[in-house]
Amino acid sequence: MEKIRMTTPLVEIDGDEMTRVIWAMIKEELLEPFIDLKLDYFDLGLRERDRTRDQVTVEAAEAILKYGVGVKCATITPNQQRVEEYGLAEMYKSPNGTIRAILDGTVFREPILVKGIEPYVRTWKKPIIIARHAYGDVYKDTESLVPVGDTVYLTLTGGEDRQLEVFQFEGSAGIAECMFNTDKSISSFAHSCFNYALDQKQDLWFATKDTVSKIYDGRFKDIFAEIYEREYRERFEAAGIEYFYTLIDDAVARVIRSEGGFIWACKNYDGDVMSDMVATAFGSLAMMTSVLVSPGGQYEYEAAHGTVTRHYYRHQAGEETSTNSIATIFAWGGALKKRGELDHNERLVHFAEMLEKASIDTIESGIMTKDLALLSTLPDKKVVNTKEFIVAIRRTLEKLLEVR
Repeated sequence: MEKIRMTTPLVEIDGDEMTRVIWAMIKEELLEPFIDLKLDYFDLGLRERDRTRDQVTVEAAEAILKYGVGVKCATITPNQQRVEEYGLAEMYKSPNGTIRAILDGTVFREPILVKGIEPYVRTWKKPIIIARHAYGDVYKDTESLVPVGDTVYLTLTGGEDRQLEVFQFEGSAGIAECMFNTDKSISSFAHSCFNYALDQKQDLWFATKDTVSKIYDGRFKDIFAEIYEREYRERFEAAGIEYFYTLIDDAVARVIRSEGGFIWACKNYDGDVMSDMVATAFGSLAMMTSVLVSPGGQYEYEAAHGTVTRHYYRHQAGEETSTNSIATIFAWGGALKKRGELDHNERLVHFAEMLEKASIDTIESGIMTKDLALLSTLPDKKVVNTKEFIVAIRRTLEKLLEVR
């Protein structure tokens, strides 16, 4: 088979620990034998981020803005223990957060469904995609311990100065927190959600708690409604899909009773929590993809899970691991498919589709990693190690591509 040629570079962002090991295996076994890869490579491993004082993360995000599509390996967001373990100059911010901010993007997370692994919610038949507004809120808050007797105010300056009393801490010390968001970011979130719904041809649900947070959450509701009426209603009706708003607690009840098959847009904290809930309820966080979509139409694909630290330590010790690589394979598949669509490269799109199908077919044939075997109800299962699983997918892929 003649290798598939690429016309535009795909931004490749390498990462950390066990997912970095898997990353190399995927390229060696599933990509390089079939594609003449054209990549713009960035190493976001923790040591390289430290060497460049995290400038490499900014450069990777700027490359995605330039070329339109990136694929990212899982990376470490260091805590104090990681600072000591790696001897870091500082406790660097989340690479995902930095890239999200530069792309002004929204994160969409979707579970990967396979036969034999049934959702814990018996009504769910189709994937539920979580759209997370990955900006502001508690992740960029200002907070403080408050001594007894102090009073907390919210002060606004620059125009008409105002001071709003929050709480008088009489009789007890306490805590205080202030969050923020911007109309620009909320609008970008809305546009990304509406466009992704049209791209996927799926209904879009959005939920906040505007009955309690009448100004903060109410602003989200109003901006979504204004943009939908002004720019998207006719396009949604023509596509036969619906935009639906409700309160977050009502949305949870509706989601549990639904059969799935829609996009659920959530504010930052809600999306962080609900994406893990949905992933676990569908079977496994290791079976969930994540795509960052910017309002300008740039895409970055990655697995929704972390760097699989425990397996990495075992790997370093020379022990065998059985690590699930499906979400990382699907990240490559999604990125290659989008690159092919943008470049009108039908062979690349077809290959990406076959790569994803080969992954699912391998699991449904009974060959799987240990974590999936514990969940699967298939009668005949064969548990394989990390490399054996990827090699098995390659054999399936070769059959689908009719490679001799």
